[in-house]
Amino acid sequence: MACPFAQQNGVGARIVTGAVFLAVGAGLTLHVRRALLRELRQIRKVAGAAQDVLLRPLPPSIDGLNIAAAQLSADRGAGVGGDLYEAIATEHGVRVVMGDVRGHGLGAIGTVAAVLGSFREAAHDEPELGGVLRRLERALARHLRQGDRADHPSTGFDPDSPAAEEFVTVLLLEIRRDGEVHALNCGHPWPYLLGRGRVLPLVRAEPLPPLGPFPLPAALVAEPCGRLLPGEGLFLHTDGVEDARDTQGQFFPLLPALAEAVRDRPVVPQAVLRTVFAGVLRHTGGRPADDVALLVLRNDRRRVPLKQGRVSHHVPR
Repeated sequence: MACPFAQQNGVGARIVTGAVFLAVGAGLTLHVRRALLRELRQIRKVAGAAQDVLLRPLPPSIDGLNIAAAQLSADRGAGVGGDLYEAIATEHGVRVVMGDVRGHGLGAIGTVAAVLGSFREAAHDEPELGGVLRRLERALARHLRQGDRADHPSTGFDPDSPAAEEFVTVLLLEIRRDGEVHALNCGHPWPYLLGRGRVLPLVRAEPLPPLGPFPLPAALVAEPCGRLLPGEGLFLHTDGVEDARDTQGQFFPLLPALAEAVRDRPVVPQAVLRTVFAGVLRHTGGRPADDVALLVLRNDRRRVPLKQGRVSHHVPR
């Protein structure tokens, strides 16, 4: 309205007026676009920092164990989903957790935070692996009660609410200085033992039920899993790996992929991780339907003599 050419009716004046409006509109659009891009970069930076705190990157080596881990959320754009892992060096040995929250993607992050936060403290405090698992159970119960009160503040915990149906599968490992491995498993896939040209289930025992729906048994005795010798590795995963399907509905062939990764070559955690991850992405066309998490470790410690009267074994139970 302030443009003098807009008050004129000539064709030339209208062309000039249109050009002015076009230039102003383009300038405003460019300004808004740049502001939105700056805001998006800042949001991604904050989200990345939060994700690194929640599911922090593992160091390449922990107390003589070479480690590689990664996870992929089923929600596009999310770096963290419903899968969780952590490895911590303690006075009791290296303790590892791998878990899978019911559901996937952003909706499961609160439960992941509760379980991981509890594990990071309990792994140092509890002398027995069973004590760590009980701490995780209590942390999960508190988290679910708080979530239910937030939804229904006047009634408290409702056994028929969606929170009452939440559960987490959890695998706990303890790898001691002499390579002995002990485990507690609540509904999670068992790891695989990796050697040169060799892939075996670490344990064939029945796991406990997942955390959440049922209380833990009164006696929690960690499962002895034999001894991880120098150069041998363990492959931990969530069920999003084995349950990944292609367009024909075929499941991902995990065992052949692992066998190919260690065929006629030493166990290299980073190489195993790349091989399996690439295979899952190819199998699903780059769009897995569930969260995927992998953790591979190799014993790089020097051989430790067995104590007298103890026997080393690798026979899966």
